[in-house]
Amino acid sequence: MKAEPAAQARLLHLQELDSELQLLAHRARTLPEIAEAAGLKERADRLETDLIAAQTKVSDVERQQRKAESDVDQVRSRADRDAKRLESGQITNAKELQNLQSEIASLGRRQAELEEVVLEVMERAEALDATVVRLTAEREEAVAEHTAVVARRDTAAAEIQWDRTRVAQDRERVAGEIPADLLALYDKLRAQYDGIGAAPLRYGRCGGCKLALSTVELNDIRAHAADEVVRCEDCRRILVRTEESGLGGRTEQ
Repeated sequence: MKAEPAAQARLLHLQELDSELQLLAHRARTLPEIAEAAGLKERADRLETDLIAAQTKVSDVERQQRKAESDVDQVRSRADRDAKRLESGQITNAKELQNLQSEIASLGRRQAELEEVVLEVMERAEALDATVVRLTAEREEAVAEHTAVVARRDTAAAEIQWDRTRVAQDRERVAGEIPADLLALYDKLRAQYDGIGAAPLRYGRCGGCKLALSTVELNDIRAHAADEVVRCEDCRRILVRTEESGLGGRTEQ
C-alpha cells in the first residue's frame, strides 16, 4: 500500500485522538462516583427493607399490646364485679362465698400475669420504636448521600462527554484527511491490537510494541520508498517514519 508521507504522519495525530477517546471512555466507565453511588443505593435499599420489617414488627407488637391490655381490662372488670358482689353482703351461703373469694384471688393472680405481659410488650414496642427511628435516620442519610454522589457523578460524566464530543469532532476532521484505504487498514489494526493501529518509528524502536528493530529490518525500511506504508514485523502495526526514526540516509540500490 502506498500513501503520501504527510498522510502517514496524519495517522499519528489520528492515533493520539483515538487514544484520548479510549482514555475518556475508560474514565467514564470507571468514575469513582459510579461505585460509590451503587454502594449507597444498595445501602439505602437495605435500610429501606430493614425499616419496613421493623415497622411491621411494631404493628404486630402494637396489636399484641392492645390484646394484652384488653385482656387485663376484662379480668379487672370481672374482678370488680365479683368484689362488689362480695361487698354487697347479698351472698350468705358459705360455700358460694368461699368460691367467690377464691375466684377473686384467682382473677387477681391472672391480672398480675397479664399486666406483666403488657409491660413486656411495651418494652418490646419501645425498643422497636427506637429501631424505627434509627433506621429512618440512617436511610434518610444514605438517600441524601446517594443523591449528592449521583449529582457529582453526572457532572463528571457530562464533562467527560463534552471532551469526547470535542475529540470526536477533531478525529472526524483528521480522518477525512487520510486516504480511505490507509484509514481502513489503520482502523482494522486498531481493532485488533488494543486500540493502537499506527505507531511512530523512533530511534530504531517501534512505538507500538516498544521493541527495537534489527539492523536487517531497519535496512529493509530504508529500502522502501517514502510513500510505501511499512509495518512492524513484531506487532504488525503501521510504522510511521519520523525525523527521529534512526534510519539516517537511505541505502544504495
